[in-house]
Amino acid sequence: MEVKDKVVVVTGAGRGIGAALCRRFAAEGARLVVVSDRDESAAREVAAALGSRGIANCCDVAIEQDLQRLVAQAIQHGGHVDVFCSNAGITFKGGLESSNDEWQRMWDVNVMSRLFAARAVIPHMLERGEGYLVHTASAAGVLTEIGSASYSVTKHADVAMAEWLSVRYGRQGIRVSCVCPLGVETDMLDDSDPIHRYLHLHAISADEAAGSVIEGMRKEQFLILPHPEVLEFFRLKTEDYDRWVRGMQRMLQKLTRAEQKNESAAPLKSDG
Repeated sequence: MEVKDKVVVVTGAGRGIGAALCRRFAAEGARLVVVSDRDESAAREVAAALGSRGIANCCDVAIEQDLQRLVAQAIQHGGHVDVFCSNAGITFKGGLESSNDEWQRMWDVNVMSRLFAARAVIPHMLERGEGYLVHTASAAGVLTEIGSASYSVTKHADVAMAEWLSVRYGRQGIRVSCVCPLGVETDMLDDSDPIHRYLHLHAISADEAAGSVIEGMRKEQFLILPHPEVLEFFRLKTEDYDRWVRGMQRMLQKLTRAEQKNESAAPLKSDG
């Protein structure tokens, strides 16, 4: 698909990959880009930079009614929706100790929002006989995220949702892409986290990630990998799952030891 003259909706578009996607869609000639974010002021700032091509929308993707209103606004202003990008996502660090509230919030934003968006926009797309869904997931969705159980689990679910939508509706004109980057230079990368510091070594800019999305949409690829090495990691995982798990265990051990060494080497703080 080429996005020229298309009506595009992007959630989580106030910053990071979402904002970069909006800029790139506008640069590619999209007729209308609906910039949606929970932070209304951030959405308005991004939309304003797009000129007449952009409009802002305040939306909490964890609330189904908000996504229904978002789709309705896009249709009101653009006549229809060609592309819907479920980009909004969050993360919490932690494993078994993460609270139930954190798990629920992750599930609502990273998974249920995709279901809510599909319910809102797919009937409209089916009526037109065409449409494009883009899910911003993560390499964690095909590999894992050592430092966050809830992120890894919900991103796996995000990939599974995109896959199911593609299988179910692909022959009815609805194309689906699932974007699975490694580290991207956004607010979600935390330099205090040893795992995130490792991701920083291979991090790309949000604009580079958006460029990969455009190229992947042109080829109508299901799995869009801004970091090509993820495909090799994924192949290793599927070829020998046990070996891959052992390798991830060694990586965790190595990162944990390096962090403990850094902590022991840190100078003691004085109260004076």
